[in-house]
Amino acid sequence: MDSFSTKSLVLQAQKKVLSRMATKSVVSAFLDEVGSAILDELYKALKEHKHSRKEAHKVIKNLIKIVVKVGVLHRNAQFNADERLALQNLRKKFHALAMTAISFYQIDFTFDRRVLSNLLTECQDLLHHAVQHHLTPKSHARINHLFGQLADPNFLTALYSSAEPFRTYLQGICAGINHMLEEGSI
Repeated sequence: MDSFSTKSLVLQAQKKVLSRMATKSVVSAFLDEVGSAILDELYKALKEHKHSRKEAHKVIKNLIKIVVKVGVLHRNAQFNADERLALQNLRKKFHALAMTAISFYQIDFTFDRRVLSNLLTECQDLLHHAVQHHLTPKSHARINHLFGQLADPNFLTALYSSAEPFRTYLQGICAGINHMLEEGSI
């Protein structure tokens, strides 16, 4: 029996096309101003920490590609009940991560890099679980790279330091996250 499926072929094409289009100008059409500002500040912080524009760009591009692919899968109802549950848990965990990140920013001397790193790693595990049967090994490697960079204790320590320019970047990131929390999009 031939296992050809037009629906599957269309889904693959959508994921491929959208992942190739994951540039800042294209994403700005899909992303609101607040989300774009958060990514801009995150990019600047990564660039400053890594001393590499190329590495910072790669992290943001991987983030965008993963979000777009998960969005395509979700829009096309490709997730089974277990995967939808993992995505719901990911959303809850991401909300907790956002609240924790803001709390650490707003309340002096509360920052604990292990807490943020562990929350990011838990988000990574939930995301892998949700997309394990849908994405290629290359996309899973992108997930690992993305979360590996964001959960890096040295990056988190630099980001939450009182030193400039990191404090300014963190202020922008947290302001955006706080706005998204208030409007219920996180």
